[in-house]
Amino acid sequence: MWFNRLMRYNWQQDDWPDFTYDLSEVSGALSEISLLSGRVTGLVDGFSDGMEVEAMLDLMIAEAIETSDIEGESLQHEDVKSSIKNNLGLNVIHDQVADQRAEGVAELIVLARNQFDQPLSEAMLLEWHSLLLKGVKNLPVGEWRSGETAMRVLSGRIGNPTVHFEAPPSAEVSNEMQSFISWFNESRSVLAGPVRAAIAHLYFESIHPFEDGNGRIGRAIAEKALSQGLGFPALMSLSKSINANKRDYYKALETAQRRNKITPWLNYFIDIILDAQQSSEKEIHFVLKKAKFYRKYEDLLNQRQHRGVERMFGAGASGFTGGMNAQKYIGITKTSKATATRDLQDLLAKSALIVIGAGRNTRYELNL
Repeated sequence: MWFNRLMRYNWQQDDWPDFTYDLSEVSGALSEISLLSGRVTGLVDGFSDGMEVEAMLDLMIAEAIETSDIEGESLQHEDVKSSIKNNLGLNVIHDQVADQRAEGVAELIVLARNQFDQPLSEAMLLEWHSLLLKGVKNLPVGEWRSGETAMRVLSGRIGNPTVHFEAPPSAEVSNEMQSFISWFNESRSVLAGPVRAAIAHLYFESIHPFEDGNGRIGRAIAEKALSQGLGFPALMSLSKSINANKRDYYKALETAQRRNKITPWLNYFIDIILDAQQSSEKEIHFVLKKAKFYRKYEDLLNQRQHRGVERMFGAGASGFTGGMNAQKYIGITKTSKATATRDLQDLLAKSALIVIGAGRNTRYELNL
């Protein structure tokens, strides 16, 4: 009982951080990830420059929004899109973005992508943290955590919280991070990208070196490991797959932080990578379908129809929630009911839309 209380977490145990694991259960998933990566790369290689940028932009926007949402921050799509386009130099005129959270996570996503091939360093991580928490006044930014207060991951009531994890004391963070950074850089030539990404994320989250932002930076580190394994920036959003069931993510992480035999964690995280890669392939196909749609219909749509169709495409490969109907079209285009009905019927007649349902339940979806 005394031993269990003192050795409660992975970093408190004698074998920290010598993680051990068995890859036999994920060999198939690793092969499929490799196959899908090649297939996605082949598809993108056949894109025009504009289509390649669009695919990359869509996935980066998804990553920025979803990684923030995991931490309980809801960002507006347009704020994130404008921020990422600003940082990629895609806006002729720099868009003004009021939400500094959107600006910060967008700058982190773009910088991490641009730096994917560079070795990890303390200066790099502190810069990422400064960008992510841009505008935050009540926390130390761009530095490791300090002070005597224990860093704990909590849930439940304020007066009686559940402690899911307690990180190493602040005094140990600097040494722990030096060891982590050395491991990350040295493991590049030894471990497969997905395996290295899974271990890196767990290792970093277990040190929990910052007062805030650890989850978002930890996921950026995982994507860095994947990109280095590929030799080019990974075209996927890990956070979107994690956020689809973040309760499983937190449970898997909590369980893995109790010991340094981490086979279940690797099984979980590599499945997440596989799901993200499969979603990425769907997104790439969606961009291709979108390009074909516009080649066929671009000159046949009026300004209102363009606006409505653009909003539908903006929902991504998952589709426009609930489909388009006259009421939504009126809200998007600011037109009358009669004009909305006429526009939608015209799109239907041109086969740009297909109709689902009837009567009051009539809705439209893009004909892709």
